[in-house]
Formats: sequence, structure tokens, C-alpha cells
Amino acid sequence: MMMKKYDLIIVGAGIMGTFHAFHAAKMGKKVLLLEKDNRPVGSTIQNFGQVVPSGLDAYWQKFGIRSLEIFDELQAEADFTLVKNGSVYIASDEKELNLINEVSELHHKAGYTQEILSKTATNVLFPDINSDYIKGSIFYPKEYSVNSSEFIYKLIAYCEEKLGVDYKNHTAVINVEEQNGEVKVETADREVFLSEKVIICSGYVFNLLFPKIYRKSGLIVSKLQMMKTEPLNQFNLKANILTGLTIRRYESFEECPSFAKLQTPDHLLELKKWGIHILFKQLPDGSIIVGDSHEYAGVSEVENLGLGVSDYINELMKSEAELILNIPRKSYTQTWAGYYAQHPNGIFEHKISENIEIRTGIGGKGMTTSAGYTEAKINQLFR
Repeated sequence: MMMKKYDLIIVGAGIMGTFHAFHAAKMGKKVLLLEKDNRPVGSTIQNFGQVVPSGLDAYWQKFGIRSLEIFDELQAEADFTLVKNGSVYIASDEKELNLINEVSELHHKAGYTQEILSKTATNVLFPDINSDYIKGSIFYPKEYSVNSSEFIYKLIAYCEEKLGVDYKNHTAVINVEEQNGEVKVETADREVFLSEKVIICSGYVFNLLFPKIYRKSGLIVSKLQMMKTEPLNQFNLKANILTGLTIRRYESFEECPSFAKLQTPDHLLELKKWGIHILFKQLPDGSIIVGDSHEYAGVSEVENLGLGVSDYINELMKSEAELILNIPRKSYTQTWAGYYAQHPNGIFEHKISENIEIRTGIGGKGMTTSAGYTEAKINQLFR
């Protein structure tokens, strides 16, 4: 019996791997998507669930904007948990206010819809935010929030049922090699699959395939801490809430003329040390996710980050969050750590051979950009 041969096999069914499968299948390609776990459990479901092209540099923003268009199409077809509630960045001092005015000019020139809001207008639209914190804001109406813990499973099911993607979970790949223009993929269960091309989207798993390449890749792993409250229906946040510390951190603001002269006030130094910037996202049940922090380690030192969460970091985040939103301390019911791989070049793309490629390390922008980025890459691959 002749073994089925695929046009494309993707190793790793996180957001980036699955969108590679999505776009290839839409082109009519025969696609196999392999996942080592029962379901994806990595960065794709551990993230904050905000789709915010507004925070990206010019290169990545175009992929983020295209992702919004793809999300529009998906959500019009079925409930993918995508909610177009927009994003607002709230400036807390004059320097941050200057940055949002500068980024508004950049995004206006790029054709990306946004609106500068005065302190009064911000108060009116977002009355739950403490008035003393607000100097002004910038609002992006086209951006989404998403339930990260559900979205990827709905997307995989869509790829299977609507696009004909073959999906196999509990399938750890232990070897990928190319011979005579054909790629052989071998699993831990000794299954063998053949394909014309293979893309490896390994997330922050570096020990199963090509570990030497990963050790020399320049990839690092970021550990994030997030918290969740009980349902707080006295609040109606209306949008993704991003704050002054985010303005001081995100790449889009780094492209502004005054960013190079921006200094960190003494009262923010400890927060900067732990990579803390405060975000809020309200879920449909009224609970609020608050975060996040960032700690880093190299590929060979990931275990140094630990699996637990730091009470000290959580307390820092709670104290800063209280300046912005009056969340009672006792209302926090859950805390967890998430992890993602990132690379100084924005992503790690590495050709093993003519038809085998690694793509990982997209960092914290995976939910925002993967749909658009993978579309461009699949178009290049099969042009």
C-alpha cells in the first residue's frame, strides 16, 4: 500500500503552526498538522489574548493588520471567541502623552485607524479608570480581544472540518530529514510520514528536534506572570486597556522621535527591572485578567525561570494596577505563568535544508501577527 504523501507537514499546532496549515489548505494543498500533546498547551493559550497591531513596529504591524482582516472573516463565519472591542493606551504623564501624539502621526501616515482622546473624553468613555491616572489616551477601534484558551482549539477544528487538514495529536516528532527532494518525518511511535515540505513551529520546545541549532540560535525564553479576578460586574472596561508602562515598552512607541530621550522615573525602576507593564482585559463573565511581567533565560537555561510564580512580582503588579483601576485585593483568585520564545530579529527562521525550515520565536506578538505572517510565508513557499 502506497504511503500518503503530503504537500506540507507542520510540526507544532500552536497559533503559528496552525495558521500555516490554514493558509496552505486554503490553497488546496494536502496538509498534515502534528501536535505532541493532547492539545496545544504552550504560548498560544498562555498569552493575554489581546490582538494589538498598534503596539508593533512598522514591519510587523502590516502582518498584524492583515491578521485583523482574517479574524474579521473567521468571526463572520463562526464564533471563534473574537471580540472587536478595540484597544486604548492611557498616558499617565506628559512624556507618555507626547509619545501617543507622536505614534498617532506615524499610524495616520500608515493608514491605521486611531483616535487621540483628551483626559475628559477618556474619562467619559472609560469611567472605570481612575481619573487621577489619566492624562489622555489613544484608541484603536479595530483591534480584538480573544479567549486564548479556546481560540486555538476552534481554529484546529475548523482546519480539519472545513479545510481538510489532517490533524494528529499525541504525536511527538523525533526526526525530520530530507532525502532526494522528499522529507521524511518520524514520530516517537515509529510512524513515518512523507512530505514535499516541512515547517517546524516548536514554540519553546528545543530538545526534541535540532537541539544544537537552537542552542546557537540566539533564542531566549520569556516568562510572564498574569493574574485573574473573580467576576467584577461593577466594572465595564469596554476595551483592551493598556497603560503608561506599556507606552514605555512597546515597539511602536520606540519608533517615535522622543522615545530615545525617555527616562524611567525612580518610582518605576523596580517595575522595569521585572519587565512589568500593566494590561487589563475583562472576560465575558466579568472577571479581569491583569498582567504582566517578563523574566528571561537562554535556550540552555530555561529551567532557571522556574515553574512557579513570584508573590513579590504579583504584589508589584497589584500595587501599580490599583493606581489605575480600583480592583479589591481580595478579588484576585488565580495566578499563573506563561512562556514564549523570542528572537532579536523578531522571529527565528532557519533552513535545515531546501525543504525543511524552523519558524519559531515570534515572541509576544504571536496572537496578533501569526495569521498575516503565515499567509505571506505560505504564499512564498508555494508560489
